[in-house]
Amino acid sequence: MSGVDERLVLLERRLRQLEGGEAAGEGSPHDRVAVLEQLHRLQRAIDARDWDTIRETFTPDGTGYGRTGVDEILAVMRDHLGGCGPTQHLLGNERVTIEGDRARSLSYARVHHVGAGDMQGKFFECMGEYDDRWVRTENGWRLSHREFDMQIQIGDFGVLRPAASEPAREQGTAG
Repeated sequence: MSGVDERLVLLERRLRQLEGGEAAGEGSPHDRVAVLEQLHRLQRAIDARDWDTIRETFTPDGTGYGRTGVDEILAVMRDHLGGCGPTQHLLGNERVTIEGDRARSLSYARVHHVGAGDMQGKFFECMGEYDDRWVRTENGWRLSHREFDMQIQIGDFGVLRPAASEPAREQGTAG
């Protein structure tokens, strides 16, 4: 292969990397958008108490909120949000890195929880950072691990509780 041919091969390879956004662990733009769409879908589902969508977002053996397995994750989420009033999970400063079929998203969060029932008029707000690990599956990107580093807490944690008909479980991580 001549020097010109070698340079053409290198240029074509670099062009493919740039077109796919694959330099420095960025992954393709399509993958980055897909991870962010799943992240936003999850946060909307949490606020809507859409347990089916939350279940679909996690891998069956996923970990999060101090629990392992999607059923345990859902149980602790219900324990915190089932008897709570409206919530709003706001995300910002989102960063996504992709390495093959694995991804990591880091997102600042400001989460507001409104009290319900005898907790009406009270609130609990927390601010921190979600550290989410994603895996590409045949059904798209799924959450395999979630951590929330709560850095600021304001208000009454007691607004986070199960629905009146659900028995309480041990306290876990809000978010």
